[in-house]
Amino acid sequence: MNLLSGNTGRLVGAAVLVGLLTGLALPAAKTAPQQRKLAAARQLQTPGSVRPIGLRPGEIAARNVLDMRIQQLARAFPGKVGIAVRDLQSGWTTDWQGHAYYPQQSVSKFWVALTALDQVDRGVLDLSRPVVLRRSDLTLFHQPVAALIKKDGYSTTLGALMTRALTESDNTANDFILRRAGGPDAVRAFLRRNGIEGVRFGPGERLLQSQTAGLTWRQEYSVGNGFSKARSALPDKVRRAAFERYLANPVDGATALGIVDGLDKLHRGALLSPEATRHLLFTMSNTKTGKQRLKGGLSPGWSCAHKTGTGQDYGGTVAGYNDIGILTSPDGRSYAVSILIGRTTVGIPTRQLLMNDVVRAIISYDRQLAGY
Repeated sequence: MNLLSGNTGRLVGAAVLVGLLTGLALPAAKTAPQQRKLAAARQLQTPGSVRPIGLRPGEIAARNVLDMRIQQLARAFPGKVGIAVRDLQSGWTTDWQGHAYYPQQSVSKFWVALTALDQVDRGVLDLSRPVVLRRSDLTLFHQPVAALIKKDGYSTTLGALMTRALTESDNTANDFILRRAGGPDAVRAFLRRNGIEGVRFGPGERLLQSQTAGLTWRQEYSVGNGFSKARSALPDKVRRAAFERYLANPVDGATALGIVDGLDKLHRGALLSPEATRHLLFTMSNTKTGKQRLKGGLSPGWSCAHKTGTGQDYGGTVAGYNDIGILTSPDGRSYAVSILIGRTTVGIPTRQLLMNDVVRAIISYDRQLAGY
C-alpha cells in the first residue's frame, strides 16, 4: 500500500447513578455501546456525587470546570448546537445535546476518506492510481478543481483528490472518491462494521443540496451559477418547505457524541492501519478551510486535525456550521471535539467565537490536569 504516492459525560441513567452513589456492583453490559456508556459513567463526577475510584481531586475539579464551561457556552449561544469533547487519554466525555442529530454537510467528507482508506488497507483501492476528471463529474458550490478540468478532462490521482476533498473541502473531488469507494452504501457499511453509532450518511453532494433547496438535480446546475439561478427561481414556499424539512430530519445528520466516538477510534488505530491513520490525520492537520473555527482558539504549540462543514443559508438562517477534529497539546495529550451548529441566524464571527471558546476551555482543562 502506498498512501503518499498520490501526493459521555452525562450518559448516566438513574440506575447507574444509584450504583455509583451506593457503591453497588453494576450489572455486566451485554453490548459494546452499553459497555462504553458504563465506562463513561464510572469516570463521571457530578456535583455532590462520590469521587470515582482512581481519580485525584484535581482531575475531578478539572472535569467539573470543563463540563460547566461547555454547558455555559452552549446555553448562551443563540441557536441550536451540539457539542461533545472527549479526553482521549482517559475516555472521559462531556457533551451538550450530544445525542441530537445535526446536519453534517462537509464533515461527511471525513467518513468518505475513512471508507476509501479502509479499502486501500484491504487492497481494493490504490491512491496512486491515475484518474481523469471530466465535466460530467462536476457537482456544485465549492469545487476549486473545476477550474482545472478542460475539454479533455483533468488528469490526477485518487490520493490527490482525497487531499483536495479534505483540505479544501472540494465537493467534486469528494464525490469522485465516494463513487470509486462504492457510493453511500459503502460508507454506511463502514460505519456499521465499525460500530459507529449516531452518524448518518447522505446521498452525495448533488442530491443532498438539491433536496435541501427543493430542486431535482440536473447536471447543468454544475456549471457557473446554474444551481443558484434555479434555486432563486423557485417559489418561496417551496424553498422554505424543503429547507425546514431538511433541518427537522437531516439525511446526513450526526450526533456530536457519534462523531467523537469515530474520532476516538481513529486516534486509537481501531479503524485503519497505522500508516493510513497517520496519513489521514496528517492530511486533516493541513486543512485550509475554517482557519478561525476550532483552530482559531488554539494556543501556541497546539495542533488540530479537523474537518469543517457549512450548509446552505436561507433567509439568514444557516443549516449547518460545523467543525470536528482532534486537538493535541505540546506535550502530546489529545482531545476529540465535535461542534455542530444545526440552526442559527447569528453571523459567522459569533459562530466562530463559540468554537474558539470551546477550544480554549479544553486547553484550560489540559493545563489544570498537567498541574496535578
